[in-house]
Amino acid sequence: MPSVLITTEPWHNKHGKYVDILRHAGYDVVYPERAPLLTEEETVRAMRGHVAALAGSEPYTANVLAALPDLRVIARHGVGYDRIDVQAATNLGIPVTITPEGNFGAVAEHVFALMLSVARSIVTSAVECRGGIWKRHGAYVPLRGRTLGIIGLGRIGRSVAQRAKAFGMRVLASETFPDRDFVTQYQIGLVDLETLLSESDFVTLHAPMLPETKELINHRTLGIMKPGSILINTARGGLVNEADLADALRSKHLAGAGLDVLSVEPPSPDHPLLSLAVVTPHGAAMDAQALEDMSVAAAEGIVDLLTGKFRCDASIVNPDVEAAWRARCEMSSA
Repeated sequence: MPSVLITTEPWHNKHGKYVDILRHAGYDVVYPERAPLLTEEETVRAMRGHVAALAGSEPYTANVLAALPDLRVIARHGVGYDRIDVQAATNLGIPVTITPEGNFGAVAEHVFALMLSVARSIVTSAVECRGGIWKRHGAYVPLRGRTLGIIGLGRIGRSVAQRAKAFGMRVLASETFPDRDFVTQYQIGLVDLETLLSESDFVTLHAPMLPETKELINHRTLGIMKPGSILINTARGGLVNEADLADALRSKHLAGAGLDVLSVEPPSPDHPLLSLAVVTPHGAAMDAQALEDMSVAAAEGIVDLLTGKFRCDASIVNPDVEAAWRARCEMSSA
């Protein structure tokens, strides 16, 4: 029986509707001995012989893909795919899918959890109270009446904007291809990056990790940010030059930062941002509903592709793989 490897850490050795979908379609469900898979060697060893991956954040480099001749589908449990060499997958006829509708609400809620945690010193106060220190830090930063700058107005950015309006915030956004109807409906100011940085009390990152966005937040752009502002990143760690951010926090140019992602995960115990910012372990998308929705969508995508159905929608990262994928399907059925 062909098998699908489920590598996502939250679902390691756990049953769910996504397992029923795969088994009902005739596929065995297998889990790696340990999760997450962190290295190329671990990924090759765990994935060998399986026809599809319901994938977490393990690396699918060109070398990994070349070592997995049976692999026919990579279905990411989430929306990020910077750990996958998409061009190499395309060359091998392997579709790469994401779950764009699954987690935007969860991530948006986490954005506000981080914003409130930083603005109201929640973490510091909770730790002090637990240690017997009853101390009011005072003059907390309110959200109401303040300006939120959203870099990237895709699904997550729009979900954040909706919630910001409920908090009584003014919203600015920097986006190359904005949804004009949404912008009008929620009275969002579309501005360039420098204007957004200079006018925002809070800045939240929702841009994809691309060569042109690598270290978008750096010494220069941090210097443009409003003194006393707060940075939130739930997108990708590589969007931020972490040494420059640490300097901006030490100098008090920024009042704080809330980070769900870092450039290297997990970080070393002496990473400076662990003591300078509120850091959470890349779990923004992992509430119970989002995990279930993403897993089901990924499983359905795997079944569709393994049974010869190619979706022409936003779930396929590399739609130009279709010709090579169809040729591979024909070879496997011959």
